[in-house]
Amino acid sequence: MKFPISMALTRNERTQPVIDGKVTWDAIEPIVSVLDPGEIFWRQLKFAEFDVSEMSLSSLFIRAALGHREWVALPIFTARRFFHTEMMVHVDSGITTPADLRGKRLGVPEFQQTAAVWDRGILKHEFGVEMRDIHYFMERGGQKSHGATTNFEPPPGVKLTFIPESSSIARMLINHEIDGTLHYISTLNPVDRSGVDLHSRSELRRLFPDYIAEGRRYYEKTGMFPINHCVVVRRKLLEAQPWLALNIFNVFMAAKQLGLARHVADADPYVRLGLISPEARAALGRDVYSYGVVAARPVLDTIRAYIEEQELATNVPSVEEIFAPQMLAL
Repeated sequence: MKFPISMALTRNERTQPVIDGKVTWDAIEPIVSVLDPGEIFWRQLKFAEFDVSEMSLSSLFIRAALGHREWVALPIFTARRFFHTEMMVHVDSGITTPADLRGKRLGVPEFQQTAAVWDRGILKHEFGVEMRDIHYFMERGGQKSHGATTNFEPPPGVKLTFIPESSSIARMLINHEIDGTLHYISTLNPVDRSGVDLHSRSELRRLFPDYIAEGRRYYEKTGMFPINHCVVVRRKLLEAQPWLALNIFNVFMAAKQLGLARHVADADPYVRLGLISPEARAALGRDVYSYGVVAARPVLDTIRAYIEEQELATNVPSVEEIFAPQMLAL
């Protein structure tokens, strides 16, 4: 008999083989729910509904800094993007470069979400735009926000306005009530309510018109492909069944390889970096979608440092305290 575990995942080429049952589990029977990331994180942070799930890196670190250690992380990184290249601005905002964001109004689903942490860190360290230079308009509020589980308060000196329930980031941006987006989520779910494809709107454009070139520039300079999701396991479950960690990791490794092999034609960021063929990807000498703590250590240390720098938490636990000990050498 296999060991049943409940699991919540988002859908992408690296998780699809798990969702479809195309990978073989050793001694585990997964019961998979496919949800939007904002909903998964809220349900896990608020209600701890699933044994295993994807999790926001920033919220995981912040909760752990508050003493909440109900989750143990596995270095399975199911979502990575060059988030800053996705920022949108209104064509009448007067914003043409990142420096022009100073004094502007930017929408963000949630101030503490990992994508927003990455964007603020990159704006500061790559373009000299400080966190307090921007007026933030936050869509999530009340008990449906991740911050409700981490006692979130805007850092001192940060100007943040909550968007009324009757409006949204999309509506405010299209009406030019805000000037752009720090981050944006277009899907409707229990915690996000914009639901508009901003790229279809003539009054809006990307902050980085050649976003592929900017992603390539950032990667070539830093060697980092920002991570925002890892996988977590309920601590009590892992303490009782420590063998689960490597079994789960091995399945997700197999799923990643299977998924990327089937989606070479549109695999991001390989195409964005000009690495379309398997030969070109091999010549890079490293896997930009790498799992494991060792390969991801510079990225993990950076997001941890950004959390402290942006005053979202103090005494943030180390990577060694967050991830399962049997994973640290991988």
